[in-house]
Amino acid sequence: MRDVLSPFTAWKHLFREPVTVLDPLNDRPGADRYRGFHQNDLEKCIGCGTCEVICQNAAIDMVPVSDPEDGDSGLRPMIDYGRCCWCALCVDVCMTGSLTMSNDYVWADANPDVFRFTPGVDPKPWNEEEKGYQRPGARVLASTERVHMGERTAKDRIDNFEEIVAGYTREEAMIEADRCVECGLCVATCPAHMDIPDYIKAIREQDYDKGLQLLYQTNPFSEVCGRVCTHNCETACAARHDGDPIAIRWLKRHITDEVPYERYVDLIGKPEAATGRKVAIVGSGPAGLTTAYDLARMGHKVVVYEARKSPGGMPRYGIPEYRLPYDMLDRDIDVIRAMGVEIVCNTRIGEDITMETLRADNDAVVLSIGLHLGRSTRIPGAESPDVDTAVPLLRKITDGEEVPVPEKLVVIGGGNVAMDIARSMARLQQVKHGKVGVTVTALESFDHFLADADEVRESREEGIEIFDARGPQEIVTFKSGKRKGRVKGLRTWLCDSIFDDQGRFNPHYDESDELVHPADMVIEAIGQAADVSILGKDLTEALEWTRGRIRVDVDGQTSEPWLWSAGDCVNGPDVVHAVADGHRVAQSINAMLAAKEEAAT
Repeated sequence: MRDVLSPFTAWKHLFREPVTVLDPLNDRPGADRYRGFHQNDLEKCIGCGTCEVICQNAAIDMVPVSDPEDGDSGLRPMIDYGRCCWCALCVDVCMTGSLTMSNDYVWADANPDVFRFTPGVDPKPWNEEEKGYQRPGARVLASTERVHMGERTAKDRIDNFEEIVAGYTREEAMIEADRCVECGLCVATCPAHMDIPDYIKAIREQDYDKGLQLLYQTNPFSEVCGRVCTHNCETACAARHDGDPIAIRWLKRHITDEVPYERYVDLIGKPEAATGRKVAIVGSGPAGLTTAYDLARMGHKVVVYEARKSPGGMPRYGIPEYRLPYDMLDRDIDVIRAMGVEIVCNTRIGEDITMETLRADNDAVVLSIGLHLGRSTRIPGAESPDVDTAVPLLRKITDGEEVPVPEKLVVIGGGNVAMDIARSMARLQQVKHGKVGVTVTALESFDHFLADADEVRESREEGIEIFDARGPQEIVTFKSGKRKGRVKGLRTWLCDSIFDDQGRFNPHYDESDELVHPADMVIEAIGQAADVSILGKDLTEALEWTRGRIRVDVDGQTSEPWLWSAGDCVNGPDVVHAVADGHRVAQSINAMLAAKEEAAT
């Protein structure tokens, strides 16, 4: 009976408001936060590919849409809606917030290929819609703050040259490594193209042997770069759009800290069989020793000539030990020696052995002589005996030689070398006088400072006074009396601008804003130069030059076919750039030697 009567119960709905949508294509928009078709703001997108990685349906492919730039791969996500399940994980993981989803969900077309397109590139009617799904601001899939690196307090470090930072523990490194989304943008920005995502992945997997092998495949100065690399890779890190960039430099150091040093050579592997070819390298800095490392691993005989008593170049004689412990530098150098590289110290080219002899006795010669000379401001008073340049002073401190340590001194310059000499002298002052009396004056404003932000912060913590946007005008000296000609202070004017409308260096000053910084000594740290006197007159004239530096081609070869050059003397001071130079030069020389071998057979 119930089944017979039940159809009649439907009559009770006869007079109710119908719920059927007559025109669902036009009359039923999605909810404000409905997950419809994707949008992508091309101005924000950096092509990191995290959306592609996280998509478990393989619905996203990164496709090229523009030329790559630093921090931007030039790729953009193409969505395949035959695979997309509208989970929005791609939106949630997007660190720049470029990827969103419109609330438009209705689209009919007979051609299935149109449901595979690149949002933001291919024009769609919903591109400018404001409604739709975006990642909630508070929702993040990993921490946005980097793990703090422990360091000694200013009070603990100001009277000594012991290393400041402590390095990560395994737990800290794991937390920091977990923040990496393996986008790989850092690889392109690293001059040495280190395999950063994979060695960070090795930390997550606790495979430190593999991590060390990855490091030394591309950087034989990993101990050094783990401490003093300029870490430009971090400026391209996708995580910086969401918070702090990954601490790539510190993670590199962590791997070297975790692998027992006695296992390094076994993990790196032995060189190839000897080829019988010989290469001479002048200078034992990162560029020269990287070249030596690569060539020796290829089987060539390499001898490196160093004028000073210890190898290492600018890292040893230009970077204080509180930033780079020299035993860590020695570890990298000993690995290079273990590849068969011979390093001859206390041998000055041009005096103990000539360039002509090196050319005659070798298949190729490499110049990697660094920038060991300081530049002078040449302002009035710069000829005073109380005026010195930073690099020679840093070298003397490294060698344990006596240097003048007045109670008050001024450093001219705003780069890392200026901070290094200021902080080194502050330590010597603290030991000798029990207080710090160092002032730094820089032409650049703090917004455009050349020194690392950490160096500036640590300098201030150590009691060093820093004046920005101050142009040196005169080193004030005593005009009479027993101290005639000795330094009294530094006169500076406010710097309004450094470059003119054409971008040329042409500082403009406000003469009404004048300061005199009291000092018994002035140290100039405004730039460095290479000592090219070792070349001799004939070779100096034969070589091509660019603003006082040796001109080379893309492979590091000079205008003389037997001579290559690399490192600071070519491209300016930077350890990791010097390493990259060394790789290029080694490849170029090896190609030349292989061509000779082929021609001979």
